Formats: sequence, C-alpha cells, structure tokens
Amino acid sequence: MDFQRARSDEQRAQRRRHILEVTAGMLTEMPVAQLSLNELSRRVGLAKANVLRYFESREAILLRLLDAELRDWLTELEGALTPVRGTPRERGDRLARVLAESLAERPVLCDLISAQAAVLERNVSAQVAIEHKYATLRSFRALAELARRCLPELGPEDAFRLTGFTSLAASAAWPYIQPSQALKAEYPDDPVVAAMHVDFAGVVRQILEVSISGLLGRQEDVPLGAGPLTAIPPDIGQEQGEGGLP
Repeated sequence: MDFQRARSDEQRAQRRRHILEVTAGMLTEMPVAQLSLNELSRRVGLAKANVLRYFESREAILLRLLDAELRDWLTELEGALTPVRGTPRERGDRLARVLAESLAERPVLCDLISAQAAVLERNVSAQVAIEHKYATLRSFRALAELARRCLPELGPEDAFRLTGFTSLAASAAWPYIQPSQALKAEYPDDPVVAAMHVDFAGVVRQILEVSISGLLGRQEDVPLGAGPLTAIPPDIGQEQGEGGLP
C-alpha cells in the first residue's frame, strides 16, 4: 500500500482487505489455534492497537475470513455441481463426493469451520456474531440451491438441512485428521492405531451419502433449526453489503 495512515473510506477498505489477505496467508502456514494477533500485526506492519481499529478482535478477523472462504468455495461449486443423469441414489452419491472432495482441497476453510462455534464466535460482539450468522445464511441458501440443482427430489428445507450436515461433518472430521506428532510416530509400529486414522474426504463423503439417502427416504422437509429457513427473505441482511445488517 502506498499510504501509511488510512484517511479515506477506500483506504480503510484497502487496509481491511490487506489484513484479511495476510491472515489467509498465515493460515496456509499454521492452524487457526496458532495464529496470534501479535504475529498478524507484525506481518501487516501495524501496531496491534491499529489492527483493532479495523476489526474488534482476532476472532472477528477470522469470522470475516470464513465468510469470504465460504463464498469462494460456492463459486467453485457453481461449476462443479452441474445436473447429471442417474438415479436419485447415484446423483446423491455424486453430490456427496463433490462436496467432500472440494472441502478436502480447502484446508483453510475446514480449519475455520472446525473452530467456528467453539472459538471464533466467543470473543466477538453480538453485532459481529449476528453479521456472521447472516452471511452464513446467505451461503447456506446458495449451497442449498446448488444441491437441489443436482437433486431436485430434495425439498427446500431438506436441502438446507443438508448444508447444515455438511458443515457439521467438516467441523467434526477435520480435527481427527490432525493427529499429534507423537501419535503419528506410532503408526508404523501399531496397525490398530494407524487403522483408526481417518481420511477426511472419505469420512465426510460417507456421512453425506448416508445423510442424503436418509433425507430422500424420509421426505420430511422439516427445518434444521427452530424455524423454516426458506421463509426468510433472500435479501435480508444485505442492506449494508456483505456482512451487513438491516
């Protein structure tokens, strides 16, 4: 950047983008748990207090990055999830495979998803948390539409449920493919321990295959949460752009 102090709205937006880009780069080197605000500030070239002028906390930065990573993933899926011929079972299995394999190719996204509920949503204000929920709803809506493009037999609420199952499967499976170095060292000598190590794409694919089969078989089309997500207006929360609130 060719300025030291951000004075205009465009310069402040540029500074925020730079902070997010540096954070994304750091997550290719280290897991979310090891990313510190002190090191981020050093790499950005700002004092920690100045970084906090743009984002209220480390977790707020990571939540915004998670929103961006989800949008990038959806853009990729737009091209990958095209309608194909086949039985509902065959098309459901293909949908599960594409979702699982595309997630496995995005370790930063998976790490952020796995930290979302237990860590990232804890050290932020209600405003930031709600903005993130609105952004997540928009991403879930888009993913549900893609799922129904491939599998129109799914009802709208069941498609939303599938997006939730996908997120939960990734969140649960990701930590299990990151064993400690001490445990990894035991794999060559202990086949029982080695056999318990799971392949992320494989286990997420299996979870989604079973989930899709269940959704198709039961045909309940009931909400995942406390109320029907399909009843929420599509443009809600967009009055101030991505991450904005009404």
